[in-house]
Amino acid sequence: MEPSVILTQEQFELTINRLCFQLIENHNDFENSAIIGLQPRGIYLANRLQKTLQKLTGISPLTGALDITFYRDDFRRKSHPLVPSVTNLDFSIENKRIILVDDVLFTGRTVRAGMEAVMGFGRPTEIELMAFIDRRFSRNLPIEPNYIGKSIDSLATERVEVKWKETENEDKVILYNTDERP
Repeated sequence: MEPSVILTQEQFELTINRLCFQLIENHNDFENSAIIGLQPRGIYLANRLQKTLQKLTGISPLTGALDITFYRDDFRRKSHPLVPSVTNLDFSIENKRIILVDDVLFTGRTVRAGMEAVMGFGRPTEIELMAFIDRRFSRNLPIEPNYIGKSIDSLATERVEVKWKETENEDKVILYNTDERP
């Protein structure tokens, strides 16, 4: 099976704009809200949301990056040493409405770790979840996003790759069979 393009560059941009309008509807002036991207790849979505919201509203919401390496339930099972990413939360999350963002929601384990990590920084009023791609029939945990860029049905043997201009020089989402991925 050939790799399938789930979102082209144009669809990618439209999806980010749509997600921003949904955030504007629910968070208005973002005075008590913050966007937190899960490391390593949710940070690209968080930063893109911040830039797009700035263009659309003139408001630049608080945005941070959160490493969840040692909150994962499988970190002790890895055969190689883990290298944590940077956590950058230069604001208080106390009594804030947090929008936790990640590029792909699959089993829900990364999001569970993210929620636990957030709670280590304080007690938010609310935590919402945004997934750019939701692989909806593959959860191990009862976690569902509040905001979804695109829902797809995929097999366990398939992999979703979100390519970002910032790292791969293009915006695109591709579905691969794990045997065929380059």
